[in-house]
Amino acid sequence: MKKVLVLVLASLLIFSFAVSAQEMTLRLADNQPEGYPTVVGAKEFARLVEERTDGRIKIEVYPGGILGDESSTIEQVQFGAIDFVRTSITPMANFEPAMNVLSLPYLYPSEEYMFQVLQSEIGEGILEGLKDAGIVGLTWYDAGARSFYTADKKVTSPEDLEGLRIRVQESQLMMDMVEALGASPTPIAWGEVYSALQTGVVDAGENNYPGWYYNSHHEVAPNFVEDEHNRIPELIIMSKITWDKLSAEDQKIIKQAAVDSTEVQREAWDKRTEEAKKLAVEEGATITTLTPEQKQAFQDKVKGLYPKYSEGYEDLLNSILNFEMEE
Repeated sequence: MKKVLVLVLASLLIFSFAVSAQEMTLRLADNQPEGYPTVVGAKEFARLVEERTDGRIKIEVYPGGILGDESSTIEQVQFGAIDFVRTSITPMANFEPAMNVLSLPYLYPSEEYMFQVLQSEIGEGILEGLKDAGIVGLTWYDAGARSFYTADKKVTSPEDLEGLRIRVQESQLMMDMVEALGASPTPIAWGEVYSALQTGVVDAGENNYPGWYYNSHHEVAPNFVEDEHNRIPELIIMSKITWDKLSAEDQKIIKQAAVDSTEVQREAWDKRTEEAKKLAVEEGATITTLTPEQKQAFQDKVKGLYPKYSEGYEDLLNSILNFEMEE
């Protein structure tokens, strides 16, 4: 009996070694182009995994939507056809409704506040909620802060937005936010925003600095106000089918490599943001920076949306609002 037990244990050890030592090539999809900050982060993730597994596990990054659009690649991750996807949180709310809370306007006082929240037990708990959908959440990426920009009027208070027609995404939350600020939300396809601003169909738009500058919106809406109404993070997700094929050791390596790649991705985003900001000013645009008190006036206007969009997740919202940052 003892001999049989020894043989069984030896077999298990051999199997465990074989699993941990397996070689594989995995695929990661991103719909952004080569050189975009999320692609930079994804490639750093791939580099770290290959380095830390001594080349056993390689990750091939496919940018530019080569493997499909965001929605289709998420589905492929669920079925194990693609191993990783870099995605925005908006479609992920279909699998983990808690992510809707992360999209609330004026939720975070700063970028650093947001990332400390996401990298705490709060953020990890939200990622954990994806597993029932066959998805493993690995890490959070930066997508900057969205702010308003106008064609003619400089903005320093919510009152300055009253009556303006503002282009928004087809999102009920965004439309409700703009209405709460006293303006008129106007959903328009992204590719049509430039002409809509140019012809006066809308008076303003909203996006981050790179979205504003690299789509030439600064030419027709040169007044940018840093109200930072939305900080909506993105994330790297993995197929649970692929995840379950890995040894515990390799799971740990992949998770940590993803987390470590976030720093490089954030640096790339900050660089792109500063470049867009600098070039826009050089080309005649005006940037208005708000004081904390001025920002608070915007937040006060939209606070009524919080109960509606955090229903059932009030504890999560409170934990974010009352989060104590580390120094």
